[in-house]
Amino acid sequence: MHLNLPEKRYYSIGELAKAFDVNASLIRFWDKEFDILKPKKNAKGNRMFTPEDVKNLQLIYHLVKERGFTLEGAKVHLKEGEKNILDKFEIIRKLENIKATLINIKNEL
Repeated sequence: MHLNLPEKRYYSIGELAKAFDVNASLIRFWDKEFDILKPKKNAKGNRMFTPEDVKNLQLIYHLVKERGFTLEGAKVHLKEGEKNILDKFEIIRKLENIKATLINIKNEL
């Protein structure tokens, strides 16, 4: 999944819901369920997600929505092989970015 997000220090839950094409309530739910998500809260109490949180959300989205893991299965998977999963997922993400760039170049020709 390629997200079309500008590089920022923090992202609102609304920005992420739009980027992932899910309801903000799902991201709020995942925040409660998954310990790897650690958004800051601003003065109003709104969640502000870091780029690291975005990477972890992409991983959760991949496991739950694309690979069909249950929440418990995804939690176990994350705990058992967090480093290996993140490395593989990072490779997949980089390849998807390269693919998107190549498609853009092809379309410009």
